[in-house]
Formats: sequence, C-alpha cells, structure tokens
Amino acid sequence: MDWLHAVCLGLLQGLTEFLPISSSAHLILVPVLSDWPDQGLAFDVAVHVGTLLAVLTYFRGTLVRLSADALASIRRRHFQGDGKLAMLLVIATIPIVAAGLLLGDSAEAYLREPLVIAAANIGFGILLWVAHRGWRGRRDESTAGLGDALWIGLAQILAIIPGTSRSGITMTAGLFLGLAPTAAARFSFLLAIPTIALAGGWKAMQLALSPAPAAWDMLLLGAAISAIAAYACIGAFLALLERIGMTPFVAYRLVLGAVLLWVFV
Repeated sequence: MDWLHAVCLGLLQGLTEFLPISSSAHLILVPVLSDWPDQGLAFDVAVHVGTLLAVLTYFRGTLVRLSADALASIRRRHFQGDGKLAMLLVIATIPIVAAGLLLGDSAEAYLREPLVIAAANIGFGILLWVAHRGWRGRRDESTAGLGDALWIGLAQILAIIPGTSRSGITMTAGLFLGLAPTAAARFSFLLAIPTIALAGGWKAMQLALSPAPAAWDMLLLGAAISAIAAYACIGAFLALLERIGMTPFVAYRLVLGAVLLWVFV
C-alpha cells in the first residue's frame, strides 16, 4: 500500500461512515473496481479507529453529560438528566452484539458481493426515502423510550449486510418511529460509539493473533485522514440535514446500485 492508496481509503471511510450510504460497501468495492489490492484487516481497523476518534471528539460534551447523568441515575435509582438516554444507547447496542457473537464474520464474508451491495443500496435507499418523506416526526432523541431503542437496535443488525449502511438503517428506523431527522441522526451517531468500539475491538483482537506484519506509517496515515474527514462530515451533515433532507443520499444510493447492476449483471 502506498500513501495515495491510504489517503483515498481513509478519506472514503471518513466521508461515508456517518452518511447513510454505507462505508463498508465502498471499502469492499475499491479493490473490485480498481487495480488496488484489498487493504486488509489492519487498515480496516485503523480507519475505524479514526472514525471512532472523530465521533468521540465531536460529541465529547454530550458524552461527559451522559456519563455523569448515568452515574447519578445509578446512585439515586432514578433517572437524572440524560441518564435515560445513556441507558437506551446501551440497550440499542445489545442486538448487534448478540448478532455478532452468533454470526461472527460469516455473514459479511458470504455477502461481500457487488450484486448484494447493489440490492442493499437500492432497497434500503428506497426505505430511507419512504421514512423521510412519509414520517415527518418532530420528536427529540430525549423522548425516546425502551421500545424505540430496541427497534433501532434490531434495525442495526441489518447493517451486517454490506451496502445497507449502519447509519442509514438506524436513521431510517428513527424516522419511522417519529424522531425528527436531526434527532434520528444524533441517536445514530451516539449509537455508533459503542458499536464501532466493540467491532473495532473484535477486529483488533483478530489482528493481534495474525502473524502478518503491519505497515504502521500507512495505518496511522489512514486513521488520521479518516478521523479528520469524519469529524468534518458529522458537523456538515447535522448542519445541512434539515435543509437538504435525505433525498441526495437516496439518489446516490440508487445511482450506485444501478451502476453496479449494469457492470456485474
């Protein structure tokens, strides 16, 4: 891997992780549609660490408040401030953890095909459009309840299918539940923190057991680019979401799916 390869993949991961267009699909397609080799597990871990650092940094104030209120809620045995939201984020993480333990890497391994990615982009893209156009909720994420957290958590399991988009499917579920677009996005981004941390930790453990050497300079470069791009992307997306809506991302997904069908069918 050279520096251009690392920069392009880091930028791609950072820009697509939190947009509803599937980062995993783009990373899978790069070696399929170009002369670049597969970037490998080590690089995947590095760029996911970058996006994790970005979301931790962006929501640092919110995370401090969630942690303090969660501890206060435990001590007083009654929800304090955002203690309920913190609990709901934990509950929403449970389904993907259970699915990961049951399925391991087998589901993604069998589904890493361009036609699967095409179908997921089109199908879940249309579902996102229906949710955004038909369910104009105005609820804030602080109004979410146990049922909301479970449904969003269950929806996140579908992100195991490449092309679905973890952020896309959780935002779709939030919109169907009546959350405002920005509220659905914030809940999705906060939910990404434990999800990416756990998935990255699992991949890092696999990497530690692998005898393959690591190109640390390229890994650090990819992680840094991914972190910078993801941080900028989160801010821009939240600032522009009410103005531009989900339609541009749905259109992109449909075009990408159509191109993949045209190339590989």
